[in-house]
Amino acid sequence: MAVKKDYYEILGVPRNATQEEIKKAYRKLARKYHPDICKKPECEEKFKEINEAYQVLSDPEKRKLYDRYGHAAFETATPPQGGASEGEFAAFGGFEDLFREILGGNIFERIFEEAAFGGRRRSRRRAYRQPERGEDIYHTVTVSLEDAYKGTVLTIPVDRRVRCPKCGGRGTANERTCPQCGGSGRVVYQTPFMVVEETCPTCRGAGVIAEACPECGGSGFVIKHEEVKVRIPPGVDNGTKLKVEGKGHEGRFGGEPGDLYIITKVEPHPIFERRGDNLYVDVNITYPEAVLGGEVEVPTLDGDRVKVKIPEGTKENDTVRVEEKGMPRLRGGGKGDLVVRFHIDVPSFGWLAKLTGKEKRIRELLEELQEELPKPERVRRREV
Repeated sequence: MAVKKDYYEILGVPRNATQEEIKKAYRKLARKYHPDICKKPECEEKFKEINEAYQVLSDPEKRKLYDRYGHAAFETATPPQGGASEGEFAAFGGFEDLFREILGGNIFERIFEEAAFGGRRRSRRRAYRQPERGEDIYHTVTVSLEDAYKGTVLTIPVDRRVRCPKCGGRGTANERTCPQCGGSGRVVYQTPFMVVEETCPTCRGAGVIAEACPECGGSGFVIKHEEVKVRIPPGVDNGTKLKVEGKGHEGRFGGEPGDLYIITKVEPHPIFERRGDNLYVDVNITYPEAVLGGEVEVPTLDGDRVKVKIPEGTKENDTVRVEEKGMPRLRGGGKGDLVVRFHIDVPSFGWLAKLTGKEKRIRELLEELQEELPKPERVRRREV
């Protein structure tokens, strides 16, 4: 029987090394000899040897046994039996964290996450096995004011992450039974005082050794392009968020997919100005209409025209409200109002004279009107 190397010698640390020194030495050697990094045939055996040494020396209880009895304290026994204690797996939890730090979440981590752990191990590392909901997707669309008024249906291009069809989302390929644990994912060590059961250091409890899936590169996901039909309801505004359930990225470990959120942006309109659920339209009127009053037709967003009365004595920027001719309310039903804003069109005298050819008569009429009208207060008082 071959004589096993001293664990301290394997990691290159003295027997009085601190846990931090042991961890640092292991990290350095694991980077160098891991089979994903080192392709030499002897690297796999060397890596197993390093793992075995670290598992013992990183656990204070096992280290005490090793310092007292040497390798005799951990003679390999028969295949695994039963479950392990909470304390045993607490030590291995630190090993997992260190492994992820060294290898950056490579294929072995994905195998570990997909593996079906047993006993207390399942509850202690449950976060790695719980289904994870997929991420949401956000997409901004621009619609015209007419489409925001009537509603429409848009076809949205979406690139979603879906489970790889080749590996079923596992991220692995060419799986083979782990030679150290025989596929059980567990190994047992016999000491003079107890039987210690642990997760296999080679496959990390998966029971198999595998390569990254060539289709998805080990991520478990591929990108799928889809055309999603989305109904834009009447009344949407800038920043309105519409949800399409289940059309986000797919989840991990059987988790439900995320949602697709459509964010609307409404284009400016050449005639109508939107303020909430109300629409504003600017209408020019003549000076006599402003003084005497009258009636004018104004357009609406649905294509109709409505007659609006001009009150006597209308001033610049005075408004008249037409109820239920604004935007549909997205929630609650009904519509806002159409607000007609008047602007008095005052032409220049020269333009009128040139247009009519009656310069003298127009001037006389305007001067007569000026005499009849009351004089305004020249300085307007401010409201305070």
